[in-house]
Parts: sequence; structure tokens; C-alpha cells
Amino acid sequence: MTRAAMIHARMEPELKQKVESIFRALGMTTTEAVTLFYKQVNMRHGLPFTVEVPDEELDTWQREEIKKGLEEMRAGKLIDHSDVVKKWAARQ
Repeated sequence: MTRAAMIHARMEPELKQKVESIFRALGMTTTEAVTLFYKQVNMRHGLPFTVEVPDEELDTWQREEIKKGLEEMRAGKLIDHSDVVKKWAARQ
């Protein structure tokens, strides 16, 4: 019989409650979810998702440009993508 290995982790109680609620809605236990995560890491030899730190400045800039672009599009004006790239590079 295989022995079960134990994992001990500390996290914010509110996060734990929210995530366990999601697991329940998916019909999973926390143990099943953690096991699934470990199996995916093992199969992929890495994390099963992309880890990124959002660039708030870029996000804000993109939202503003999208809003401007929509307004210009509605007014019949079109901007070439290369001009947008140049504008982004010039702002720094």
C-alpha cells in the first residue's frame, strides 16, 4: 500500500475559503485539486499556466488607446498598427 505524502501550506484564510468554494462547485476536494496541479506540473515539467505580473501602466495606456481607437473608428478615421507601435515606443 502506498503511503500518502502530506503537504502543509500557509495562506490567507479568505483566499482559502474562496478557492475551496470554487473547488466544491467543481465537485472537487482540495486534495484532488492539489493532486491535479501536481500531476500537471509533472507532465509539463513546469507550471500549467503562464505566470505574469500585469503592467498597470501598459494596461492603462492600452485602455486609453482602445477608447481613442474606437472613437476614431466611429468617426471614420483609421490608424495603422505600426503607428500605434511607434506611439507606444515614443512614450517611454
